[in-house]
Amino acid sequence: MTAHPLASPAGVAQDGTGVVFNIQRFSLHDGPGIRTVVFLKGCPLACPWCANPESINPGVEQFLDPATGEATPAGRRHTLAEVLKECEADRPFFEESGGGVTLSGGEPMLQHAFATALLQELQRRGMHTAMESTGHVAPPVFDRALDHLDYLLIDVKHHDRDAHKRWTGGYNDLPLRNLSRALERGIETRVRIPVIPAVNDTPTDAAAFAEQLHSLGVGRVQLLPFHQFGERKYLLLGRPYRMAGVTALHPEDLTEYRDTMIRAGIDAFF
Repeated sequence: MTAHPLASPAGVAQDGTGVVFNIQRFSLHDGPGIRTVVFLKGCPLACPWCANPESINPGVEQFLDPATGEATPAGRRHTLAEVLKECEADRPFFEESGGGVTLSGGEPMLQHAFATALLQELQRRGMHTAMESTGHVAPPVFDRALDHLDYLLIDVKHHDRDAHKRWTGGYNDLPLRNLSRALERGIETRVRIPVIPAVNDTPTDAAAFAEQLHSLGVGRVQLLPFHQFGERKYLLLGRPYRMAGVTALHPEDLTEYRDTMIRAGIDAFF
């Protein structure tokens, strides 16, 4: 699949709306404190292990249960005001816990006009802003997001440029550039590695990741062991699931992987 970091997909509308497929409240794993996570549709990559396959297509879709024929929407258009109202409702929890709002996806910056306007307005209202990103974003677009971002969670999916392209559909040049740019600008950043069987799960991979991240000035990384939580969604979307039958990983499976990174000077954690 060809990546398109500069594309303007159907999910970016002239009327200023955005396509959102979920607004998740009371999240504890998507930035500091209690957070409301706004999931925007559309992603320039096509990782076969993606747990949110409904996030890839930028347009509105349907989940269709083949057993019952029941259809439910996978995404709908929201105005900026609608999303802000949802976030404002959780402000007391943000203030009590040091939390805020996180944009996720997909890749939030594929709907960059809507996402950047949302970040800007949230920050203007005094709410802490965070974004979960693939990093596969055109540099000017990413830099504009950083102007209104307090915290970044960014995935580094493979240390090898060609392997990154083979598995995700895009090279790792943009993620590494954008990670470096966020660090240069002093944005608080959490780097994450999704550890996937037969893709990047060997101690040799761990050592290569450590060397690459160390060269960028990254000292800490979160390991995300592969899981099968999104498998049923592929069935409901009528798409093949390329990771069917692949055994899930758990932290205890990655002890040597983590220790390899720690010995190389990277504080790896789960």
